[in-house]
Amino acid sequence: MSYTLEIGEKAPFFNLPATDGKSYSLDDFTEKVLVIFFTCNHCPYVIGSDEVTRTTVEKFSPRGVEFVGINSNSPNTYPADSYEGMVGRMNQYKFPWKYLYDASQDIARAYGALTTPHFFVFNRERELIYTGRATDSPRDESGIRAHNLEEALEEHLKGDSVSTALSNPIGCNIKWDGKPAHWMPSEARGLV
Repeated sequence: MSYTLEIGEKAPFFNLPATDGKSYSLDDFTEKVLVIFFTCNHCPYVIGSDEVTRTTVEKFSPRGVEFVGINSNSPNTYPADSYEGMVGRMNQYKFPWKYLYDASQDIARAYGALTTPHFFVFNRERELIYTGRATDSPRDESGIRAHNLEEALEEHLKGDSVSTALSNPIGCNIKWDGKPAHWMPSEARGLV
C-alpha cells in the first residue's frame, strides 16, 4: 500500500479556504510548476525554515513556480494551528504564498502528507516530480548542507529529469484529529 503520492501521479484536487478570505482550488494555480507543501503554525521545523522557504519562493516565483501552503493539523491537538492562528501568522509575517486550511484533513490524506513541512512538486501537467524535504536542516538554517527542493526545481526548469525525486521529509508528524492516519516512518518507505 502506498502511503504518499508516487512520482508521476497527478495532484489530487482540492478546494480550500485561504487566509485571505477566498477559496482556492487546484485549477486556480496555472503556472508551469506548482509546489504544494503541508505546513502549520506551531511546528519548530516549520518556524525554523519559513524564512528559507520565503527565499525559495522569491527565487523561483519569477520563473513560473507557484507555492501553496496547506495546514491540515487538528486544532484539537494544537489550538495554535486553528484557522484564526493561520490568519494571524500570515498577517504578522506576510509570507509570499497562499495559505489554505484543510479542516477535514482529507487533502493531507489524499496527498499522503507525513510531516510539517512536507513538499510536493508538480509539473505543468500536475504530475508529481519531487516529494520530501526542502532542506536537510529545517530547524536550523546554519546546518543546511542540501537544498533538495531547490535542486529539484532547478533541474526541472532546465529541462532535466529530477535526479533525486524522493527525499525524507523532516518535521513534526501531521496532527490527526483522532482518526487513524495511513502513516509509517519514512525510513520504512525507503526514502533517503
